[in-house]
Amino acid sequence: MKRQVFCDKPVNFNFEEREKTLTEWTKEIYENAKEHGWYDEPVELPEAIALIHSELSEALAEYRMKRPDIYYECKGSGEPCTKDSGKMCVDDDICQEKGLKGDTPEGVAIELADAIMRILSYCGYAGIDIEKAISIKHRYNRKRPYRHGGKMI
Repeated sequence: MKRQVFCDKPVNFNFEEREKTLTEWTKEIYENAKEHGWYDEPVELPEAIALIHSELSEALAEYRMKRPDIYYECKGSGEPCTKDSGKMCVDDDICQEKGLKGDTPEGVAIELADAIMRILSYCGYAGIDIEKAISIKHRYNRKRPYRHGGKMI
């Protein structure tokens, strides 16, 4: 099922950032987390997994509320800014000018991004070459039989 993003205008991506390698993202995300105090104390794997899981739970909550993949809450409303709700579209310049657009991105895609960023951050902290690990695991998975393991989900 294709999920909806509330906006009428195309989103402008910084394609320079989208072309970074996973290793480059890992280093940048870890450095940012470190600069913001997330590694002032040692972090053990169970703690990192719990934080990753919390982001996935937030993605599930967004999905269950039928929220769009990416949105900003209208200030003071607790709801996504949409034309249907009488507010301007969140990606519309007018919405920003009128001060309706909240500052924090929200939604399923954002929470999934948070989970990935927490994984990459921990990999940077622990010295895990996640790009190499993904390559090895993907190569192995390509050789596995169809729906291997007999599991239902």
